[in-house]
Amino acid sequence: MCVGIDPHAELLAAWGLPDDADGAERFGRTVVSALAGAVAVVKPQSAFFERFGSRGVAALERVLADARAADLLCITDVKRGDIGTTAAAYAAAYLDPASPLHSDAITVSPYLGFGSLQPFLDAAAAHGGGVFVLALTSNPDGPQVQHAVAADGRTVAGTMLAAVREYNGQAQPQGSVGAVVGATIGQTGEDLAINGPLLVPGLGAQGGSGSDLERIFAGLGRHVVPSVSREILRVGPDERALREAAIRAGQEYARSLG
Repeated sequence: MCVGIDPHAELLAAWGLPDDADGAERFGRTVVSALAGAVAVVKPQSAFFERFGSRGVAALERVLADARAADLLCITDVKRGDIGTTAAAYAAAYLDPASPLHSDAITVSPYLGFGSLQPFLDAAAAHGGGVFVLALTSNPDGPQVQHAVAADGRTVAGTMLAAVREYNGQAQPQGSVGAVVGATIGQTGEDLAINGPLLVPGLGAQGGSGSDLERIFAGLGRHVVPSVSREILRVGPDERALREAAIRAGQEYARSLG
């Protein structure tokens, strides 16, 4: 189970917090405190911290430090994608343990070509981290790119999933490169067996449900990381309520995945 940390303005207001870096930090650290030991993973969305400039980035650093101290895995949702030394710099910022933004894994965009991700893959391998490659996202406009068919007859999404599968190879118990596959994608003919983790956003407030998990990921349950944000975050700031909501959701999705 993964819970997002998304301190957008509406949630901060609902929690009675100011829409500034201090509010975002209090929000994030409260979520970490509430969920430690109740879920496996938290997923801070960096944009909601970056919008406050350097103070927001410092707030994100402290939220990540709290998560590490609480033994929570952190997938930082940055969706970075670039080439050469720029990609290597992004990778160092988020995957190097020497960085104050160090995360266990990050989300990356492969749409400059899967080869452009090599600096991220190298950094993850060097530091025992991981990356989640955007493949079949839950946003309505995603199919414009992801369902486009290449010259070899495969969709762009299928090409990316195949590249992840090849990279992971026969790793046991699974590889460290995952894919982002939304719970609201509907029917898909793509092969999701990538021998790696499948990060599944779109659950809860975005419309995805346990039955979608059961349908889309049949036989792949052990690889699935269900990710929920607003459905759980909106019950805060009471820590007990946050914890109970996360546990209930985790149990529901575990049943759906068998």
